[in-house]
Amino acid sequence: MKLLVTGGAGYIGSVVTHALVGAGHEVVVLDDLSTGFAETIPEGAEFRRLSVHQVADVLTPDAGFEGVLHFAAKIEVATSVARPDIFWQDNVAGTMALLAAARAAGMPRLIFSSTGSMYDAAATHGKLTEDAPVRPQNPYAATKLAVDLMLAGECEAFGLGATSLRYFNAAGAVGRLGERHNPESHLIPIVLQVAGGQRDELLLYGDDYPTPDGTCVRDYIHVADLATAHLLALDAVKPGRHEIYNLGNGDGYSNLQVVEAAREVTGHPIPVKLAPRRPGDASATVASSEKAHRELGWRPVKPELREIIADAWEFHRAAW
Repeated sequence: MKLLVTGGAGYIGSVVTHALVGAGHEVVVLDDLSTGFAETIPEGAEFRRLSVHQVADVLTPDAGFEGVLHFAAKIEVATSVARPDIFWQDNVAGTMALLAAARAAGMPRLIFSSTGSMYDAAATHGKLTEDAPVRPQNPYAATKLAVDLMLAGECEAFGLGATSLRYFNAAGAVGRLGERHNPESHLIPIVLQVAGGQRDELLLYGDDYPTPDGTCVRDYIHVADLATAHLLALDAVKPGRHEIYNLGNGDGYSNLQVVEAAREVTGHPIPVKLAPRRPGDASATVASSEKAHRELGWRPVKPELREIIADAWEFHRAAW
């Protein structure tokens, strides 16, 4: 298929782009490089340095695109709280521009990079399924939910086939493709920055949660497994249908377990300093990916926390 990947120079987008090219698809990457890196785009993929707001310059009626994988978005939660306007403009208005171009071009299928952080984990007992209550705690998650709702309407009204993949905590690396956020807000790369000497210590936000060791529990999913899910979802799209799939390992690891695993992998002590809880942090968020298992045939092949951290550590050491 001829595919457009928005945000294909970013962390997850670049891993998926490599997988698409490896599978023999014709790929065009659209990215403004505000947070992505041109060197991550594989040979064989065409690159257009444009904003998602300019997508109609690429996704034209005569371009012959058969699908879009949509990653282009702002993702830093704290920034979304400070500047929600930017997030609504890029994540929501940007997607509206994409859908208008797709509609005009008759483009039939779309895979959307959504998030499991929109779920109301406090209102749910056990693993989070796709029908769990949603209650976004920040503008970032709210914009992702807004796009999910937009896609449902687009599919019903215009016959688009779309899938929203709600990731839990993407982590790990594939060779030279790894996390390089600025500022960095994700636990595993921050822990590895401490191990590598880029930070003096890890701030641990709260140790009095109702979990086995008192620290928050999260579900970590290897970025390579996420990429596999995108290819499977692309093949499974049905016209006029909007599907939602949670993508996680189905196992939770506490913050202290992540630190201890990183100590074992890196051989560094990783000093930890206790800090107060952060508002809005759920005690535990763990995915049920049974729907993806059942309908897409997807299962993680790299579920072990130490393997996820080891791949990320190899990337971080090479980057330094």
